[in-house]
Amino acid sequence: MRERVIFHIDVNSAYLSWEAVDRLKHGNDTVDLREIPAIIGGDESRRHGIVLAASLPAKRCGIHTAETVREAVTKCPELTLCRPRHRMYREYSRAFVKEALKFSPILEQYSIDEVFLDMTETIHSYDSPYEAALQLKNQIRDKLGFTVNIGVAPNKLLAKMASDFEKPDKVHTLFLEEVPKKMWPLPVKDLFLVGKATQKKLYLLGIQTIGELARMDLKMLQAHVGRKYGQTLYNYARGIDTSPVEAEESLNKGYGNSTTLAKDIDTLEEADHVLISLSEMVASRLRRDHVRASCICVEIKGIDFRRSTHQRKLRTPTDITDEISRTARELYRENYRGLPVRLIGVRATDIVQEEFSQIDLFDQEKKEKLRKLDASIDKIREKFGKDSIQRASFLKGDIRHMTGGHKE
Repeated sequence: MRERVIFHIDVNSAYLSWEAVDRLKHGNDTVDLREIPAIIGGDESRRHGIVLAASLPAKRCGIHTAETVREAVTKCPELTLCRPRHRMYREYSRAFVKEALKFSPILEQYSIDEVFLDMTETIHSYDSPYEAALQLKNQIRDKLGFTVNIGVAPNKLLAKMASDFEKPDKVHTLFLEEVPKKMWPLPVKDLFLVGKATQKKLYLLGIQTIGELARMDLKMLQAHVGRKYGQTLYNYARGIDTSPVEAEESLNKGYGNSTTLAKDIDTLEEADHVLISLSEMVASRLRRDHVRASCICVEIKGIDFRRSTHQRKLRTPTDITDEISRTARELYRENYRGLPVRLIGVRATDIVQEEFSQIDLFDQEKKEKLRKLDASIDKIREKFGKDSIQRASFLKGDIRHMTGGHKE
């Protein structure tokens, strides 16, 4: 069996890089944001919010992502602040995905600025995996104007670990034979999925490096962090990961919609906003085509690379936004595993024509009221645009009300 070759492509300081490239290309800026202390995040006038991305000069001042803008400005008073422009970022994301697809059609978007590429079937066209990655890296830099790091490995875990080595604009390999030398000496906190709480538990057990974790007794590890999580950490420390690169497909076809999130979400409240937004779009498309769905499916992709789906057959077919949204939120709660989430999707299946759908006599009056409400909303949006009417919960926050994507 041919050994897999997986690339993990990670845009260096994505938001800041894309902002810099776009300003140089379309604006009046003569200074490259990447060469001065600059950050993306928050409100320029009020200096609220958190840092989403920072330039290397800003990082040298001690600024890091996820800290508040106020803290960043305190560290570096001459800091240049730029508010995020998520629509523009999505355009640059699509551009670098397009370049990656020229090397292999099997691509999984892990986040807006990261993709996995399965090169197993196409790597024979290049001199070596390293040379192929170097060519792709340089092609993105020369054509699009920003840099990426590429990790080359036999699985997704090691490819992601490799891409986090020295930055920016680098290619690193991490094959199984390289794990003892390149990965095991690293601090255990650098292992993917080791959070602060787990790091503390491991330190109390005398585990300081990834190599020490790899040599630890599995049962002892599981006794302190849990059976499933312990097994995962044990495998990861040894470079073991069998998860496939899953090319996006089903949820963007038919009556489905999915979104790769601009930031990880880890609360049910945040997830509900995305699910309502996706359900709005799916339901409106069903009504537009005069069809109804008998089954609702929700898909989740967590930060641990794994994709999971959960579906439910409905008692009667529906095209009602409220029913689809409520079912989607219930399915999410049944499917959610407690890890931060990168992708959420909602799909309506088992489609029937409107005139052939059975009637629920017990709920008919309530359903008709909801259908009339949906019909009125559809008419307003058709006449004045889809943003002319939306739920009050979407007026604040960064989720668009009908796509699940992040708004400006």
